[in-house]
Amino acid sequence: MRKPRLATIKLIHPTDAPVATLLLNRPDRLNALSAELLAEVPAACDWLTATATIKAVVVRGAGRAFSAGFDLGDFTGLDTGMSSRETADLGRLAAEALTNVRPLTVAAIHGHCVGGGLVLAAACDLRLAADDASFSIPEVDLGIPLAWGGIPRLVRELGPAITKELVLTCRPFGAAEALQLRFLNRAVPEEQLIAAAEVLAADLASKPGFALRATKTHVNAVMDEIAGVARNANDADTLVAALLDSESREASRAYLQARNR
Repeated sequence: MRKPRLATIKLIHPTDAPVATLLLNRPDRLNALSAELLAEVPAACDWLTATATIKAVVVRGAGRAFSAGFDLGDFTGLDTGMSSRETADLGRLAAEALTNVRPLTVAAIHGHCVGGGLVLAAACDLRLAADDASFSIPEVDLGIPLAWGGIPRLVRELGPAITKELVLTCRPFGAAEALQLRFLNRAVPEEQLIAAAEVLAADLASKPGFALRATKTHVNAVMDEIAGVARNANDADTLVAALLDSESREASRAYLQARNR
């Protein structure tokens, strides 16, 4: 399968190597999740799945952050050629593509990991972060619910009480707390992050592919029994409704205005 032509994602794969990199590549926007970027994630994952030599993938962000999250300005002002609901569903499809991609995925998180960016990280199999990385889920303050399957993914990783606290309060938290909550597998100094993720990915890729795939499939099936993601298609309807709700729109306007001061 020919490597897809992508504008906001970079696929790095030396010929026949067992490890590839999926790079979120909007560094000037802190890798904020535009409609274009989200639509490119499934295309990138299709290629990674079809490339038989790849057993593990490092997922990371270019520049100063992993991802600043949902690019609200892009979604409210963009003519994507799709319906509002189809556009709102792009994040769910991106997260599911990362969950279901055949190779194992290792998220390497640095800088800010916000909202939808945190959902994409949660969709990866393993997660490493720089010890000074910062996390937040500001959707409620923006007047929108956490969508894209974020709720069941966080409930599975963190439990219901912590998920409610972090989503409803929108408070930031650091890598040390994320590690304590078992959202992360490991936290390392930032200058060691990429190397640590690549070493982990290479170690995984050195193992028999059948056993890797069987284990990933088995764990994902068990997690779906704990908190399934099949109903997440309705997240798009909820997101569209929030974007049309007057109180939610005012909250979003106030939040963006305060952030841009």
